[in-house]
Formats: sequence, structure tokens, C-alpha cells
Amino acid sequence: MIPYNMPIFVPGMLENMRQACEVNRKVSGDGPFTKKASKWLEELTGAPKVLLTTSCSHALDMMAVLCGIGPGDEVIIPSYNFPSAANAFVLRGATCVFVDIRPDTMNIDETLIEHAITSRTKAICVIHYAGVACEMDAIESIARRHGLFLLEDAAQGMLSAYNGRPLGTLGDMGAYSFHETKNFSMGEGGCLILTDAGYQLPAEMLREKGTDRSRFFRGEVDKYNWQTMGSSYLPSEINAACLCAQLDIAHKITSRRLQIWRAYHDGLFDLQAEGRIELPAVPPECRSNGHIFFIKCRDIQERTGFIAHMRGRGVTAVFHYVPLHDSPAGRKYGRFHGEDRFTTAESERLVRLPLYYELQDAQVEYVIGCVREFFMKAS
Repeated sequence: MIPYNMPIFVPGMLENMRQACEVNRKVSGDGPFTKKASKWLEELTGAPKVLLTTSCSHALDMMAVLCGIGPGDEVIIPSYNFPSAANAFVLRGATCVFVDIRPDTMNIDETLIEHAITSRTKAICVIHYAGVACEMDAIESIARRHGLFLLEDAAQGMLSAYNGRPLGTLGDMGAYSFHETKNFSMGEGGCLILTDAGYQLPAEMLREKGTDRSRFFRGEVDKYNWQTMGSSYLPSEINAACLCAQLDIAHKITSRRLQIWRAYHDGLFDLQAEGRIELPAVPPECRSNGHIFFIKCRDIQERTGFIAHMRGRGVTAVFHYVPLHDSPAGRKYGRFHGEDRFTTAESERLVRLPLYYELQDAQVEYVIGCVREFFMKAS
């Protein structure tokens, strides 16, 4: 069997965990490995502050709180999305306004956003699907013109860029995911990227149960107190230790994923040229991190047959998001603005191929052969 995903493992992960437990004797949050990872991410992004969190979902929750989003507010998001992005705002009492996507990148259609803005709109939250950036110049212009928060769900976007700028740093706040399905994993985890240093103290207090504990440890106050509402969004040092081992070879990991991505693209390009499938598009202003490689079938019936064919050959190929606006919670907590031209139709065609760091060249060639076998027969 070739699984769709295999959580990344590098030898340094075990050594780091041993050090956290036996040497540092520090396994709760904000220890040496957490600080090392945060510093690495700050240097990568150029952001004044990056805070590790227990998940990307919690980083999105923190964004919603820090932006003051509450009952009566509206947040514009793409419907082709994971529920975490919607939950962050729904939990604050806001309404999600779903907007259609572009069929080329599967990202929010920037030309439709302005039409969805009302007097209640508080923020735009984009998702950079498959680590390929949205059209951020246009979206940033809309957000600034209307005085809206611009938030980036860059869960899939670490080490991707838009016009040379790291994803997660193009808006007011961003978030990465370190879930086991991502390029870099701490099992469950994520981070909050703050592009404005003014949010650092409120974010630290929110993350530390509403206390100014971070200031106390920096020697800025002689004791810490409960200052505001908050929760516990600190991952353990064990998780951070796993992540740090991967960050040490982050560019090597990304290079390998891109090598696999290009092998799929080159090996299947003629099928696209013949009109049998569609391949991912990466606009010239975008730099991808090789997070996902997908193909698009003719329709949902062909996709169902393709997935069954691949399973029969020992390869796990999977579809992705079910549009949020057509889910029970989506109908309850949001609304779709405009016409659903592409969200549903494109989501029903898309299928993802195996892509992970330890996938071998021979396995990649085998997957390509299985794909070609199906679509050559389908003709």
C-alpha cells in the first residue's frame, strides 16, 4: 500500500524529545524548544512575533479574539475550506459569508470579495490552498479600502511565498498548521504569526490563560496576574522538540516535496494536454512548497471510479473539502454570497495523490503509472 500521507519522521526528533525529558527536564509549554522554534519562524517570516499554539485552529481562534470579532459581525471566507476557519468566527458569534473560488488555484475569487462586503463586515479571512497564494495584492487593497482586518489561514503555506513575501505575513495576522498531514508536523500544533508588534502582549496573555505570565518571565513585572480573558494555547515541549528537528532541515524537506510535485506534473502533463485531466496551477508570482498535488477528473462519477481504481492498485487517493456552505453548520451559521459557479463543481472533481517526505521515486513512478492506466483506458 502507498498511503496518501505518512507523518514525517527524522532521527533528530527522538534525540530532541530525550533532551526535553532527561536533560532539560522541561516538558510543559514555552521551554527551550518552543523558544527555538518561535525564533526560527520569526527569522523565516520576518514577523516581530510568532507564537506556537496547540493547533492552527487555536491560532485562528486567537485571531478572532484579537480582532474583537463578536455577535453581529460578518467575516468573508471561501466556502472551499476546512471548518476550523469558520469555527473561529462562529464561536465568537459572527456570521460567515461564503464566497466562490477561482477554479485554477481553488483559492477565493478576489473579484467577488468587494461585492460581499456589508456594514457588518469585520474581516476577510483567506486560505492559501495547497500552499499556493491567493491574489493578495488585490485582496489587501480591498481590506485597506474598507478598513477590514485581513487574516491569513496559511495552514498549508509554510515556506511558500507571494511576490517574494512569506505566506502568513501578508495580512494583519497569519497562522501555520503543524498537524501530521502538513509538511512539518508536531502531531497536533500550529502557530500564530503577528505582523504588528502591538498585538504581542494581548496575544501572549490570551495564550497564557489571560495572565501576564510572559512579562513576568521576562522580568518586566514582579508577579503575574489575571489580566483578561484567555485560555491555554501552549503546546508541550515534547511537541516543540519534534518540530525543531524538522526545522533544522526544513529546506531539504521542502526541496524533496517539490521534487515529487514536479515529477507528478511532468509525468502527467500530456494527459492534461490531451484534455483528460487538469493539473494544479501555480501563478508566476507564487512560490509553492509542494504541499498538495491534485488532479481534476471530468466529474464526480469519474473521480469515484478513479479512487476505486487506485485503491485496487494499492494507492490511496483522496478527495478534499466538502463545501462549507452546503453543510448543516454552514447553513446555520453562514450564507453564500452570489453564485456557486465553481466551489461545488470543482470540489467534486478534485482528487489528491500521495505526497510526503519519505515517498520514494519508485513509488512516485508507480502512482503515475496507475493514474495513466486509468485515464488511457477511460478514453
